[in-house]
Amino acid sequence: MIAARGLVLSGALLASACSAAPAREAARVHPTIVSLNPCSDAVLTTVADPGQILAISSYSHDAGSSSMNLATARRFPATGGTVEEVLALHPDIVVTGSFIAPATRNAFNRLGLRVETIGIAHSVAESEAQVRKLAAIAGHPARGAAMVARIEAALAAAAPPPGARPVPALMWQGGGMVPGSDTLVADMMRRTGFASVSGAMGRHQADKLPLEQVLAHPPRVILAAGDARGNEDRMLHHPALAALTGTTRAAFAPNLLYCGGPTIIRAAARLAEVRQEVAR
Repeated sequence: MIAARGLVLSGALLASACSAAPAREAARVHPTIVSLNPCSDAVLTTVADPGQILAISSYSHDAGSSSMNLATARRFPATGGTVEEVLALHPDIVVTGSFIAPATRNAFNRLGLRVETIGIAHSVAESEAQVRKLAAIAGHPARGAAMVARIEAALAAAAPPPGARPVPALMWQGGGMVPGSDTLVADMMRRTGFASVSGAMGRHQADKLPLEQVLAHPPRVILAAGDARGNEDRMLHHPALAALTGTTRAAFAPNLLYCGGPTIIRAAARLAEVRQEVAR
């Protein structure tokens, strides 16, 4: 009788172990993820299965900071990125940006959570590499490759005609901020037929270009990327700019500047649209 009970118990334990094995294998291949970075949010919600995304960053729920469609973003829970919030979700992987607080990262490490860091992409190539990395993390590398193909197709469609001269353009953000030459937006501008004026001037990311300097040396195009919440930026809409008869001013949604990945597709289309307006 004791031997029989032992066999029954052994069989139950074996069955339990066997049923747990597929679950562990699924977690390894298609892990659950908490994303704390709005740029990784936009990629992961496209390349991962919805059930894998336990939460995205609160930034993606905010119209002023989100680079993705708000309706899509709000299908997923959001966190403020605290250790307590993340731990309560029991993710297999936490994806974060390079600006994560050291104390938060150390806490995740002590708790044994796997942390993957996605930095700032300074070029289209770097952004595409991040897409591939995130898709591989989610266990869907083919979806990452497909997204990269869509990005390349969008850039090819937005490219200027062969032999066209680059159009000098100033990407002018709220408060007069400009991008440098070593930035994703400068690379996108180059690939869609523009030459970044601020880059040529030696300006760095988040430098400010005064209104007086723009008036003294007007570019062919001003891409005005104001407040994402729709508030008017006085500098970008200063009446003195109306005197620049040889300059085309065009609105450029600021949320097209926050991230790469799928955002590049929309940014490329807008840049091509502006270039075609200038050509006409």
